[in-house]
Amino acid sequence: MPRDIEPRLLRCFLAVAEELHFTRAAARLHIAQQALSRDVRRLERELGVELFVRTTRQVAPTPDAERLVPYARRVLAAQDALLAAATGTRRPLLVDVNSPGLVFERLLAEARELAPDCELMARYESGLTGAAAEIVAGRLDASFGRYAGLDAALRAGLAQLPVRYEPMAVVLPEEHPLAGLAEVPLDALAGEAVYAGAGNPRTPEWTDLARRLFAGRGIEVAAPAPLAVGAEEFRRIMAKTRTPVLAVVDFPAMPGCVLRPLVAPVPLSPVSLVWRRGLRHPALDALRSACARAAAQRGWLRRPEDAWIPAMDEQVMAGR
Repeated sequence: MPRDIEPRLLRCFLAVAEELHFTRAAARLHIAQQALSRDVRRLERELGVELFVRTTRQVAPTPDAERLVPYARRVLAAQDALLAAATGTRRPLLVDVNSPGLVFERLLAEARELAPDCELMARYESGLTGAAAEIVAGRLDASFGRYAGLDAALRAGLAQLPVRYEPMAVVLPEEHPLAGLAEVPLDALAGEAVYAGAGNPRTPEWTDLARRLFAGRGIEVAAPAPLAVGAEEFRRIMAKTRTPVLAVVDFPAMPGCVLRPLVAPVPLSPVSLVWRRGLRHPALDALRSACARAAAQRGWLRRPEDAWIPAMDEQVMAGR
């Protein structure tokens, strides 16, 4: 067994162990899949153990791999800490989690548990397009949202990790005729104008997703409305406009409104963790690990049989 193991080999091993998918792991590391496979095989030779059982359908870690995962994480964390001490990267990691009460806050909390010596700071502003521009400019480190909906020029400076297919929902005034349903069939919204962020320069990726979903179903994207920040402003604008709002199932409760899942089909909002390409920070590693673990344990990347998602998003989420 060698006295020294290159950290690059451990990063490749850990990415595959967390993703359980060579294509996604290679995309996460920004390397070719062939290079990733080569490095994993090299690590297996150097350690003298088999790390993964590969079939055409799945990649499964061996007991040796499961035993090595925590050690690899500690080695890489120590290397990152060394680099941070030398380069001053042990600054807080600034992460936009969109809005209070969403699942991204939980992911941030789980990342803090994985990296207790790091500071992960939350910022609350809606819209991945707006966040992505700040990430590329270096004013923000990471955010969540629909990566496929970003402009190609923005995506060139970013990296992403698929996290979740989040079922979509509609927010309705309590007295709306559909409010009494436990679930709202998508076709029941025919003839409605549904607010989906039109006119908000920070959220065109969300408005585009809504237009693709509504196309051919007789549903309109509602005209721009004042941007409501906070529960009370949301309540006031909803009371004034009475317009249904496209949302996700984890959208926090709002006064005077009900949240109902959309079905037949079940539309999905594809969510990725997005960060600046080339960024190295131990807190980012912890956040990526928290996202990968949550996606695997909670089945967030499994889609129901009657799911709807644009083809372009399906390709991006699959790493193609």
